[in-house]
Amino acid sequence: MAQKQTGEKPGNALQRAWKVLSSPARTTSLGALVILGGILGVLFWGGFNWAMEATNTETFCISCHEMKNNVYEEYTDTIHYTNRSGVRAICTDCHVPKEWIYKVARKIRATGELYHKVIGSISTKEKFEAKRLELAQRVWDNMKATDSRECRNCHDAESMDFEKQESRSADRHEEGFDEGKTCIDCHKGIAHKLPKGAFDKEIKTGMGGGSSENRLSLLGYLDNGAGQPRR
Repeated sequence: MAQKQTGEKPGNALQRAWKVLSSPARTTSLGALVILGGILGVLFWGGFNWAMEATNTETFCISCHEMKNNVYEEYTDTIHYTNRSGVRAICTDCHVPKEWIYKVARKIRATGELYHKVIGSISTKEKFEAKRLELAQRVWDNMKATDSRECRNCHDAESMDFEKQESRSADRHEEGFDEGKTCIDCHKGIAHKLPKGAFDKEIKTGMGGGSSENRLSLLGYLDNGAGQPRR
């Protein structure tokens, strides 16, 4: 009686499933196609992830002369490249998210850079310098929008010991956290030369007080003569 209420016997259901999987699809059984599809899926997924990681290497990032001869050279003179602890942050640590979905989105957006590579938008140092502020501002805006997400992959505000920092740095960090600032608000030139006009927005909004130099100094932005802020 129970069998009539629940339908066919379990054995019959398995037989029907096997019949579907083993039935021919032209010259190949459906089961073989499923297995083949699974293998191809694994190969595709592995290849996709391999490509993602291959394009995340420093070697790939500087494979074009626009990056190698400009921002990369500047980066090698910064604390993110060489420091007392021997920890190095490469291009993708700062410019590519770790989370998979955000990483894929960034890779998709990066395909637009191929077009500018082809047309030579920044193929010379002069062209690059002419667009440096625009390019930098785009990165800063993105980091601001994500609350400096990539910075926080390594730097944790809650783990900072202010007593071990220089008093000036500790004061600025505490003030910044209290005011809800994010890393990029105060560390725009941490890894690359600052473009001319980098702080025009800060100056116009009256951050700090007195002269422009005083305003930037109060924010920890005072230039050291080499295009880098004091740290």
